[in-house]
Amino acid sequence: MPPRQAEMGPRYALLPVGYGIAVATVAEILDGGAGGKRARVMDPGEPIPYGAEPVILAETTLYGVTSVEQTLLHWGDLPRPWLVLVADAPVRPVAEARYLVRALEGRLAGLVTLPYLPVLRAVTGPEEALLHKDVQAAAEKLRRTMEGN
Repeated sequence: MPPRQAEMGPRYALLPVGYGIAVATVAEILDGGAGGKRARVMDPGEPIPYGAEPVILAETTLYGVTSVEQTLLHWGDLPRPWLVLVADAPVRPVAEARYLVRALEGRLAGLVTLPYLPVLRAVTGPEEALLHKDVQAAAEKLRRTMEGN
């Protein structure tokens, strides 16, 4: 009988470029209340657990996307990661960031862009953020895209 997901380790190994409420919220969305058994934010240099899908998290700023590029330059033989971009403002990313993301797409397992979520500026944590309908809609989009549901 194959081992259950909780016994194998997390399904998602999250590799943030920076850390803030957006990263914490995406981690909570992908973990689905499993206490870190389904999705876990990795510490810098920590190896990706066997069987976990790597997920790079970044903001849509040029700095964030350039940091993703640098990460991918040193990626090596690991499985291709997902990229989750969280909009940092209610406008499109600058042209340079959009072009760079397009150039990087061939190195990715998939790409999900979450909209700007102003409520993230006014919550004390991801659990509170997930009570808001805009965050719930973004969570549904993220799960549907990454899990095919």
